[in-house]
Amino acid sequence: MSGDPLDVVGIGSMVVDRVHRAQRVIGADQKTILRELPDGGPVRAFTGGVVLNHLGWAAALGLRAGIFGRQADDENGRILRDAMDRAGIERDLVLDGSASSFAEIFVDDVGGRAIYVAPGATAETTPEQIRRDHASFIRRAARLTTEVSQLRLDTALEALRIARESGIPTVVDLDLPPSDALAQGLGDEATLFAVLAAADLLKPSRSAAREFASRAGADPGELARALRKRFGCEAVVVTDGEAGCAIDARDFTGFVPARPVKVTDTTGAGDAFLGGVLAALHQGLGWEAAGRLGNACGAACVERLGAFPDDAAGARARVQELYGDPLPIPSPQAARASTAHSSDADEALGVLDVAVEELARLRGRIDPRSFDRALSLVREALARGGRVHVTGVGKPEHVAHYTASLLASTGTPATFLHATEAIHGSAGQIVAGDVVIAISNSGETLELRQTVEAARAMGASVLGVTGAPRSWLAAKSDVWLDAGVAREGGGLGLAPRASVAAEILVLAAFAAALERGCDFTHSEYARRHPAGALGKKARDAQ
Repeated sequence: MSGDPLDVVGIGSMVVDRVHRAQRVIGADQKTILRELPDGGPVRAFTGGVVLNHLGWAAALGLRAGIFGRQADDENGRILRDAMDRAGIERDLVLDGSASSFAEIFVDDVGGRAIYVAPGATAETTPEQIRRDHASFIRRAARLTTEVSQLRLDTALEALRIARESGIPTVVDLDLPPSDALAQGLGDEATLFAVLAAADLLKPSRSAAREFASRAGADPGELARALRKRFGCEAVVVTDGEAGCAIDARDFTGFVPARPVKVTDTTGAGDAFLGGVLAALHQGLGWEAAGRLGNACGAACVERLGAFPDDAAGARARVQELYGDPLPIPSPQAARASTAHSSDADEALGVLDVAVEELARLRGRIDPRSFDRALSLVREALARGGRVHVTGVGKPEHVAHYTASLLASTGTPATFLHATEAIHGSAGQIVAGDVVIAISNSGETLELRQTVEAARAMGASVLGVTGAPRSWLAAKSDVWLDAGVAREGGGLGLAPRASVAAEILVLAAFAAALERGCDFTHSEYARRHPAGALGKKARDAQ
């Protein structure tokens, strides 16, 4: 909605990337044959550009994003504006440029590339135009981002000044080595230094950082510290390709390693990285988590051709998988809805939308082998005369009641184990060889930990159900099932909603597999349900 607050706005390159595939990137006076791309043909157009890319990834991770500046009313501009609209990126564009930006990109068989850019209207944007046409748009934002790539340095500096005047934190992506930026005519050295000093967060690549801090050597951590000291930024994050990133900030200094993935195209990896960092900082996740989320976005980006996340849901799901832990990151639809003056019914339906999306992501993430291991654990215990107990604390206690009842009614006798009373004598209901199903979204709840320890002391095995793969419960369980969600839904996003739905459905699915494995019949179901509509339905089906 026009005039609503935005989480981040940016100005800089927005480019149609024309991607070609070749065996290798060649030099001057050489010739090679272009390969066919997966969808056929030797060239394919993608949405791209440093700032548009990282805004796209930020939007895919739930931020309300906007872009401003100059374009032309031409075919490339229409392609880019359509992509912005699909991604939910609000635009404040003036279509008076000579041409919209495009790039010819040649990608080799190992993901390396050569990029030739025609910046067009981006490079034509002036400081006067920024203050006259876009100052009010900048002031709607919680954060401003810009780049050293195609935009004139004095134009970037004007945007940064407006943000600083309004108390808005700023980000600068140093996408080019300084010598290249100056050689390409973006401005003079003094303006370049002023742009970098105006950044609260400065994000250079290692090669760009080394030109400013050659004495620091090649170590990205030393480079980050040297640049932060030189320019006085709140934080400097130096990207180091597939290795990860180094961060130097007030409350965190360290290197955050990246997860290895198969590289298809490295174009835009640093842009995607910055989108992840912006999302993490907006959600208050801290610098180490910001580095991890940025690395996950960069890794998800290089696995495919093209730098912009056209499939936002797919990109978000892959980032979640690479990141590992559930994230409190809303979908773009939920983020946009949060600023709308909606009815109570819209709020309720929004919670359902969150739950449906989170469950779909969970379904795509679950490894079927984890169910196989969990089923084997319970079946082997039952075959030896063992029994099943189900426990949880807080809302998972109610899930445990339901699960014990569901199992018992579908052929797997089970009892509820009260987690707080278990450590005051009720653990005596457990005997050696039993299985305890322990449910906890965080996997860290103190009372549940004590109950699990008591169950183990009684000789039981543990099947954990948790939303946190790195939690205490996951580590201490013989087998654990993933029930993780990134968001709960609701205004505060705190009360267990989607996580409870995930726990219930994961365990309901588990119960269905146990039921199938014991050849449970309508007759046996009717014996357990002699009354009510379900009992009648079961008897009628015999």
